[in-house]
Amino acid sequence: MSLNAIHTTALGRATLGDQLRRHARTLPTKPAFISYDTSGVRDVCTYAELDQRANRCANALLALGVGRGDRVAVIARNHVDTVVAYYGALKIGAAYSGINVMFGATEVHQQLSHLEPTVVLAGAEFTAVVDAVRGDLAIDHHLVFGGEGVDGWMSFDEQLRNADPVEPDCEVDEHDLAMIVYTSGTEAAPKGVMITHRNYLISTGPAWSWGLRTQPDDIWLYVMPFHTIAGIGSMTTLTMMGATLVLPATTEAGASLRMIRDEKISVLAQTPTFYIGLSNHPDFGPESVGTVQRCMTYGGQVSPHAIKAWADSAPGITWGTYWGQSELSQLGSVGWFRHLEDIPDGDPTWIGKPVSHLEIEIIDADGQPADSGELICRSPSVMSGYFRDPERTAQVLRDGWVHTGDIVRRDDDGNLFFLDRSKDMIKTGGMNVSSQEVERALQSHPDVIRAAVVGLPDDYWSEVVTGFVIVREGSEADAAALIDHCKQSIASFKTPKKIHLVTDLPVDPQGKLLKRELRRLHGQVSA
Repeated sequence: MSLNAIHTTALGRATLGDQLRRHARTLPTKPAFISYDTSGVRDVCTYAELDQRANRCANALLALGVGRGDRVAVIARNHVDTVVAYYGALKIGAAYSGINVMFGATEVHQQLSHLEPTVVLAGAEFTAVVDAVRGDLAIDHHLVFGGEGVDGWMSFDEQLRNADPVEPDCEVDEHDLAMIVYTSGTEAAPKGVMITHRNYLISTGPAWSWGLRTQPDDIWLYVMPFHTIAGIGSMTTLTMMGATLVLPATTEAGASLRMIRDEKISVLAQTPTFYIGLSNHPDFGPESVGTVQRCMTYGGQVSPHAIKAWADSAPGITWGTYWGQSELSQLGSVGWFRHLEDIPDGDPTWIGKPVSHLEIEIIDADGQPADSGELICRSPSVMSGYFRDPERTAQVLRDGWVHTGDIVRRDDDGNLFFLDRSKDMIKTGGMNVSSQEVERALQSHPDVIRAAVVGLPDDYWSEVVTGFVIVREGSEADAAALIDHCKQSIASFKTPKKIHLVTDLPVDPQGKLLKRELRRLHGQVSA
């Protein structure tokens, strides 16, 4: 047998599907997922069961003609079936790509036409949005999760029942794509970040173990959506390590608190919005959150009020703040604190220190080393590039470094502090929103002359999408009408929470919008 064959078969290769197969042997009865449906019915899926179902999925996909190098698209809420589809695709060398469940037909069409998947899998409530665009797309197969199928869709359950549960005999390599994660930037078209099996096995997994203190005994309340790098990436790492993930049907605060109590949740990772919502609920207290050991947050700073409330109810809790990008296979830096006083310089922009596998530099506008400037990174977890986009790949991957576009400062102890987003990305409720995309939605209104969109500070959302709009003289368009107009073309989380009608906007001599000035002048505006 050739060396190449050894590296592409189960004999000597290293892939994510192989790790699931090993867990099925070494941790067969351990719960991989505990899930709840909308009626509160609890279901447990062990590692052995997960592996067998993933094998059935892999063999069903093979029977449909899906193979190595193909793409599998999924639009569904977090569910074990989504994980089964993910690992089923990976076991045959296909790549998984999730679609935001809040997307409208235009956005779904945009991603599917760029991705060109061989098969689309959808939750029953999302078949209609795919049907609205499928006539324009050459997609071979459409499968629906649950039930016996709907018109024009094959039943995923039926496909699994009729498939072989044995490990598929397929050549897969660690350099094959495992996922294509679409991340919204400031450009009109989304970017499909290509991530290989190797990224997680050789780099991201170890970084989670050392940096995020992840261990097999962890029980996670898992609410990060699988279409994001935070969702699919964290799930990948945690199942690699043999942890248990609890999937709720709702993130409503009361239900979440009951689940934390009943399942003895030890780890949470969510946006500041989630922690604030839980701490404000009347059932919040030692009885509901006393088992929690680590709370990790991203997408903004948790308010001091919420941190104090959690410390009072779970005195042993440790907070983790981290930063990352899809281009780095998620994790870049992490920092831990028990109390706000532990944060270096008391600076809420602190994002910790680089994880063990990551090398960083900070450069100024001339590309020279600096204490404050653009953060550039390199590591084995760097993406392969943007899917079908060599131009933007070349812009980001230069001289062996990922140019993140994020502006940070570094202190003498190596701590990193996040200063700005060079591309004006807005993080609201843990989601990324392109300000330019929202501006385009506003400016498609016939009475809008010009619009600027920024994220303004907010204790609940971290940042709120806020528009500043100049309308035509005599126009009857008000803020409410403009917000409704946006809802017709973009997802609800991208739609401005607040719009200010103004007579002018700050610009430089060339007419370029000065968004930094808008933030400075209106940073205290309540949204």
